Amino acid sequence: MQYIVGDIHGCYREYQSLLKKIHFSDEDELYILGDAMDRGPEPVRVLQDIMNRPNVYYILGNHDIAFYLLMKKLWVEVTDENVETQLNVDLLRQYQGWVSDGGSTTIEQFRKLSRDAQADLLDYLSEADTYQVLEYEDKTYILVHGGLGNFSEDKDMEAYELVELVEERADYTKRYFKDENIYLVTGHTPTTFIEGWAKPEVYRKNGHIALDCGCVGTGVLAAYCVDTQEVIYATK
Repeated sequence: MQYIVGDIHGCYREYQSLLKKIHFSDEDELYILGDAMDRGPEPVRVLQDIMNRPNVYYILGNHDIAFYLLMKKLWVEVTDENVETQLNVDLLRQYQGWVSDGGSTTIEQFRKLSRDAQADLLDYLSEADTYQVLEYEDKTYILVHGGLGNFSEDKDMEAYELVELVEERADYTKRYFKDENIYLVTGHTPTTFIEGWAKPEVYRKNGHIALDCGCVGTGVLAAYCVDTQEVIYATK
């Protein structure tokens, strides 16, 4: 079976509950739409679990990119010789913005890792995908974290810029593809924020499958099964 999961945001307990509920095995595949880190209680533990499963495929989210870019700049020994180039007002402002947007738990746990474990985590994120396209029977699923910014039906997926896939939010009021067997599968936008929906349940309309059901808040963690088109929710 192939499953897709949205923003886990450090909710390790719910993540493990969901894996048990779908009876996830080595024969299955799991695609995660980014933002496994930040906000929740155990972001690093979630990422390490994902990293250690060869049949789990990770798609970058905006929180992942913010963390990666900041750590690549800050993950060096600051000396008298490089302090002016390594630390500046803009970098510290970016760091503070990320921390206040849920990064505090991530950085606290990241600091406790060994240097090798930190490097492994950063390397993993550097090699993660920005999108995936799944084909099953007569259906096509386009998996991205955020949306398809500056969308054109003729635009190749490789032509999208990183910000268009990761930062942009999908417009759930419109159908992107004329072919009704093509689905845009996203996280990033909590389903409670989708106009006309506003509930912590998977949104499936207009060729969209929106999977961020706000687990880190008052919502739930959800999985979509590509093979059966079933939605499964984790228990809190």
